[in-house]
Formats: sequence, structure tokens, C-alpha cells
Amino acid sequence: MFYAPAGARRGPTKGRPPRHGAKLALRDPATHPDPVHRSVQELERYGAVSTVAFERMHQKIDTRAGCKDSHGSPPLIEGTVIGLNVEHLPGGQPPKPMWLWASKPVPGDVREVDHWWSMYLRRFDIEHTFRFLKQNLGWARPHLREPNAADRWTWIVIAAHTSLRLVRPMAIECRLPWQQPIPESKVTPGRVRATYRRACRDAVDPANPPIASTAGPGRPRGGVNRVKPVTQPVGLAHYKG
Repeated sequence: MFYAPAGARRGPTKGRPPRHGAKLALRDPATHPDPVHRSVQELERYGAVSTVAFERMHQKIDTRAGCKDSHGSPPLIEGTVIGLNVEHLPGGQPPKPMWLWASKPVPGDVREVDHWWSMYLRRFDIEHTFRFLKQNLGWARPHLREPNAADRWTWIVIAAHTSLRLVRPMAIECRLPWQQPIPESKVTPGRVRATYRRACRDAVDPANPPIASTAGPGRPRGGVNRVKPVTQPVGLAHYKG
């Protein structure tokens, strides 16, 4: 449920001025005002995609959890409500309207609104990528002491993920019995990781042979590490025992 700006007071009525204007019920088209943006696109994956946008819409804030330390009425946070309707879904399910809320006003170039919802659809790829980096490549596994070390480890993980993407054309499909076969152009990084060693064995190595060298001097004998370690969070499972 969203509301438009209240506007000016009507009549000589005394008291507090109104805070909420016309109501916008997402499921009731009769309450929808004239959109500030309307477009129709044709996509191969979803068919005809129609988009509408309503600007300066806000919701009623019933609780004060986010602004408990402030006084007065809760703030009104205005934004842009974007409605999206597609002709069909890839899996064959019946499509339903999708509503998004953007904290930004409608830009001068209304085509930017179509860019907003297209970025929202890509969030699934981003979420799966972060999950793969954490679970398969060990991004969150080491407990590093310094931020610089964490940045270096992050770049190493990014380089490893990039290597899996580059070696995908040479990867041989190696799937478990319960996994479905997929085209070569859509092989996931997890499938490539299973055959990464075999693919690298058949690849050409343009680098020169490694040069042997002696180990560094390391810490002097009797020296102590003077960098104070960071206390890592224990978690709730430790306290529940």
C-alpha cells in the first residue's frame, strides 16, 4: 500500500495538515494514477514486457523501530513505484505482476527506469555468484587479521573465478548421476571446477619454467609477532552449548 503526497489543505479546517494523499493499492488498478512512465519491450525470454512507473510514492510507517531515537512523526520516504508485467515466464508458470520500489525519483531520461528493473532481474546471478565464492572457493573461510590481507585474498578469489570462466570452453562435462546435462555454453563454474585439473593439463602453458630460489630470512630467532590478533566472533552455538 502506497500513498501520494498529501498536497495542500482543503478548506479552513484546523488541526494537523494531512500527511498522506491518494491511496495506491497495487492489486486494485482502479486506484492507480496516471503513470509518469509507460513502455513496452519485446524480450526473447519473457515476451512482451510492459512497464509503468509512479513517482513520489511513500508508505505509512506504523512502528518506530528504525527511528526510535527521533521525536515527532515518522518520516515520509518517497520513491518511485515500478510495475512490471510479462507475457510469459521461461518455466511456463502463469506470470504475475511484479512491483519494485526505487528510492530515486524518475530521471530525466525515462529509459533509465527500464534499466532499473533489468538490474533487479540480474540479482539472482549476483546472489549465486557470492554463494559460489563463499562455499566453493573459500572466500569467507580464512580469518585474516588486517584489511589489506582480506583485500588481497578477495582478489585471489576473483582471479580463481575468472580462471574458471576462461577455461570453460576446454572443460569436459563431468556431472554426477543426478545432475542434468547442460549445453557447453552454459556450463556452470561448479561443473568447470570439477574438471579444472584435467583441462589445465591439456592447455598450453605460456609461462617460463619456475626459477628455484632460497627461502626468505623470515622472523629473527627469538622474535615475537607484535601484531595483535583480531578476536573472531564465536557465534550463538557456542553460548547455547
